[in-house]
Amino acid sequence: MRNKGRRTFIGQNLAAGTGLFLSGTAKAKVEDVLPVGFIGPGGMGTNHLKLLVQRKDVRIDYLCEPDANRLAAAVKIVKDATGIEPKAVKDLRQVLDDKSIQAVWIATPDHWHGPATILACDAGKHVYVEKPCSHNIREGRLMIEAARRNKRIVQVGTQSRSSGHIIEAMKRIQSGAIGEVLVAKAWNSQLRRDIGKLKPSNPPEALDYDLWVGPAPMRPYQANMLPGIWRWWFEFGTGDAGNDGVHDIDIARWGLGVNQHPSVVSALGGKNFFQDDQQFPDTMYCTFEYPATTSKGTTKQLIYEHRIWSPYVQEGHENGNAFYGTKGMLILGKGSGWQMFGPKNKLVEEMKGRFDLPAHHQNFLDCVRSGKIPNGDIAEGHLSAALAHLGNIAIRTGSMFHFDPQKETVTDSPEASKLVRRTYREGGHWAIPKGV
Repeated sequence: MRNKGRRTFIGQNLAAGTGLFLSGTAKAKVEDVLPVGFIGPGGMGTNHLKLLVQRKDVRIDYLCEPDANRLAAAVKIVKDATGIEPKAVKDLRQVLDDKSIQAVWIATPDHWHGPATILACDAGKHVYVEKPCSHNIREGRLMIEAARRNKRIVQVGTQSRSSGHIIEAMKRIQSGAIGEVLVAKAWNSQLRRDIGKLKPSNPPEALDYDLWVGPAPMRPYQANMLPGIWRWWFEFGTGDAGNDGVHDIDIARWGLGVNQHPSVVSALGGKNFFQDDQQFPDTMYCTFEYPATTSKGTTKQLIYEHRIWSPYVQEGHENGNAFYGTKGMLILGKGSGWQMFGPKNKLVEEMKGRFDLPAHHQNFLDCVRSGKIPNGDIAEGHLSAALAHLGNIAIRTGSMFHFDPQKETVTDSPEASKLVRRTYREGGHWAIPKGV
């Protein structure tokens, strides 16, 4: 299937699932310089910011960050590059209340992705949100609903969706070059660091910790929680499955050709290496089964594995994918390239390439102006992030369970069912989404 056909199919599929299509999206004029707000300009956010300040069709009017030091550093990046000093605020509501802002970038910790995106859509803003798009499955569904009811573009930061060599690999798979793909595998094997064991302490003076925690349950600050290390804590992150693994999970699901949730989930793993404060597993092996999705009406399988203590690479790629078809296989590394093999491991074709963040920005901005569905649309991001969430749930509960793809509920494990949603701040919080 050619790329144009794939986009048309996905657009029709997502429209049917939501009852709305993005052709009615409010559009910015093509010649406009888009006024945007940037929420969370630290870490990966800094990478985005350094690219955006080079563009002539984007103007950074706001920077939002609860850490005063990070906020000042971001202001300097924008001012040095453009000569203009943006408004610097620590509360995202100040950005969303400004009706002149047409779009926002959200590169906050995971626990803010869903609430901030929903608030932004309801305020009439288009959204580029970092991966994983959600902290939990329920919030992902609410994000889709917010995007559709407000007719807003929401692009998820899985930039592989806009990277040329990966798009070409998907074309080969969808054209039947390796036959029918029955199994797709994603792996995340890299060497992370030990975060140690610490006791609660006072947060830095520059950080508004209460605002940073936001709608999540309040827990005492620890020095091995920030910055970046929040990924390993249940209240704030999604582990490395949601952090780095979701990129490869998304590519696996794309190549497997499944635009729905799995119906059976199983996983093994835990903390097999690190003896620190990390709460998420450092070792995972997850399987997801998709019912009656082959041409013969049989199941397809997606496998995800990670070892974040590995000083070596797998199949030539630190993070990668394998697609097993009835006539061959394709091995892919999102940051390097791919090789396609026929029967008896005969190399048929290969291609080099790297993931392309500027192209993903361009796709988002093009869609804001045209109303077209973006490459990393929120509905796609939700299906892939849900796999990271489901794998984490299976590890945490030590269970294999069945999942209802339409109702998005676990049908046979009350303990796992509770983790489809999350617990929020005791006493309530202004950012808690409605319907959670």
